[in-house]
Parts: sequence; C-alpha cells; structure tokens
Amino acid sequence: MSDVSRIRAARTRSISPENPTGEPGRGGRATTGTGAAAARELGTGWKVSPSIEIPAKSTVDLATIAGPGRVTHLWLTTHPDHWRSLLLRAHWDGDPEPAVEVPVGDFFGQGWCRFAQLSSSMVAVNPHGGFNSYWPMPFRTGARITLENLASAPAVVYHQLTYETGDVGDSDGYLHAQWRRSNPVSGAVHTLVDDVRGAGQYVGTYLAWGVQARGWWGEGEVKFYLDDDGDFPTICGTGTEDYVGGAWNFDVPGRGYTEYTTPYLGLHQVIRPDGLYDSQQRFGLYRWHVPDPIRFATALRVDVQALGWRGDGRYLPRTDDVASTALFYLDATSCHRPPTPDRDALDPL
Repeated sequence: MSDVSRIRAARTRSISPENPTGEPGRGGRATTGTGAAAARELGTGWKVSPSIEIPAKSTVDLATIAGPGRVTHLWLTTHPDHWRSLLLRAHWDGDPEPAVEVPVGDFFGQGWCRFAQLSSSMVAVNPHGGFNSYWPMPFRTGARITLENLASAPAVVYHQLTYETGDVGDSDGYLHAQWRRSNPVSGAVHTLVDDVRGAGQYVGTYLAWGVQARGWWGEGEVKFYLDDDGDFPTICGTGTEDYVGGAWNFDVPGRGYTEYTTPYLGLHQVIRPDGLYDSQQRFGLYRWHVPDPIRFATALRVDVQALGWRGDGRYLPRTDDVASTALFYLDATSCHRPPTPDRDALDPL
C-alpha cells in the first residue's frame, strides 16, 4: 500500500474484448461481438463485445504487450465446467517457454470446479466465479498471456487485464506458476516444484487436496530445500494445517472442519460427502508468502508429505489425490517445469 500514493512515470492500460490491444482511446469501439445482438438498438459503445469464445482444442491470446511494464490485475470468469479444462499461460520477454502454466481454476484457488469464496490479499474469488488476481507480473520487453481450451466444446470467457507501462526495476523477478498433481501420491510425498535454478523468492501455494481414505489427512510437513540443500531441507514445517495457519485438524468442536479465508492463508473450501456420488472429502487450502517470502540464491525444491494417523497412534503414509499450484518469482523468464497436463490428468473427478 505504500506505493499507492507515489506518482510515477507510468501509464495504465487495460485489455479486454472491448479493447483487445489496450491502446489509448480504442475501448468501446467494437461493432461485432458476443453482445452485438443485445446492443442492436443501442449500437457502438454499448457492450457490443464483452466476452470471447475459445473454440475447442484451440489457444487464444488474452493479451500481447510490447515494451516494459507490469500486469497489476487480472479478472476473468467462465463457466465452472471450464475451470480445469482451460490452461492459463504467461510468457515473458519473448521467451517461447511459459513461466506460468496452470489450469485457470487452480490459479484462482478453484481446482475442484466448484465455487468457494476466497477473500485474500492476492486472489479474490467472488460470487459466482468472479476470478481476481493481484499478483504483480513485471516484464521488460513484452508479455504474452494465453488461454488454451483442452475441452471438446467451446468456452466463453469474460476477461479484463490491467497493466501499467514503464520501466521495471533491476531487482524485479518474473512471476512463475506451476501446477502438479499426484493421483495418488506415491511414497506419501507430493512435489510442488523441483530443479528450479536461479535467484528468487517463493510466494504462494494452493492445494486441492482430495482424501482417498477415512481419517485425518493433514499431518504432513511442508519442506523447502534451498540452494545447496541435499536430502534435508532448510525450512521444515510441523504439519499441513499448520502451514496454512490452522491448528488441530481445522476441527472446531461441534462444527467439524471449519472454513476460513484471511489475507495470506486459509482453508477456504470443504466439500463434504453427500452419500451418493461425492463419496470423498475434498479441500482447498492456500498460503501466500507475501509478508514472508522464502528467498533463495541458486536453487529451490518444495514438497509436502501426505500423512495421517493409524488407529494405534502411529503415522500413516497416505495415497491421496493432491494437486498444487506453486508461485514464485525468479530472475529468469523460464525454468524447469513439469510436463503440460492433458485433459484426463486435469479432470477433478
């Protein structure tokens, strides 16, 4: 917030279906678009092009920006059916490899394709599926942000991306976001990121955790292997619920699992069994390391254990369904990342 009062030599631009280039004075000029029929008696300037349709098995550019600048806000919405079949990518400074490659729902903490209110400093998700990201995304020579529709049906997407032009500081890193899923977790350890090389800071985790067996599931430690760490990490937590700021199984007496959403951490989603098709519990958790980024100089690896309890008071390694979105800033425009998931690997069912 200290930056909001400072007047800088920058200009604000915004890209949406009503101004797909973000150029000055080019908004609201559309004569064709998804709202043309509704605006037929009103004409140009009256919400003629509020959204885009992404054909099946195709990719569209949400934004192509030249020169230095910084994305300051991304809003979009689409039907929940598409939250795991649309892949969001971001390329910085002409790099053909994406720094961001995440299902659009998971990027906004909605990996189970069911709405969950999320009120945090960096991500806000509001009724009914209004996705907002405030992660700063700096770039020096250009940015390209795309959506790929992996589904066999078209997807209608409403979006608005706000950015500012102007020089970026020498110490500003590039935003990276990586998605991984272990279904089931093998060896009771799920990897969030590995083999990241360079200097930067880890800033965020979202977990879509699907329980595959009865009992408590969140005993596992989150571990950060920094720089020259080998088999043992520099940072080792005390439990999964502890990592997101909760305690004692999130179990409020008389209420059971209790959702909460705060500026930097939360358990914002609890999907309970319904006795029919929803036979397993599923959870959404997040932790934004914004006031406490985890800084590294040369390398980074992060994992979380899937661990519970046996009936006789011993730990129980679990084989749950865990999907993660890891966010970090790096001094490089691309780095090692997992293979691009296909449609079946993304399916929340």
